[in-house]
Amino acid sequence: MVVTPGSKGSTVPRIKSAKKRMRQTKVRTAHNKASRSELRTAIKKVRTATTAEAATEAFATATSAIDRAGRKNLVHRNTAARTKSRLAKMVNAKD
Repeated sequence: MVVTPGSKGSTVPRIKSAKKRMRQTKVRTAHNKASRSELRTAIKKVRTATTAEAATEAFATATSAIDRAGRKNLVHRNTAARTKSRLAKMVNAKD
């Protein structure tokens, strides 16, 4: 790897496989960011729901998103379970 002048420590790979790995990482990072953002939005909708019906509806979509994130290792499975549990508790309190 070579440090490019004026780039404050960022490196440019010389090896073909390293270049490919860099491209793959860029795409995966973008995908993970988008997925994590969707997950956070779904969770926020449950927390900010004003009525019990809205909270229940938002919880259903959030549960699906949380399960998917746990399955795909976007978040740890235990974190996903804990988040679902806390949201369920919150939804039940609104009823």
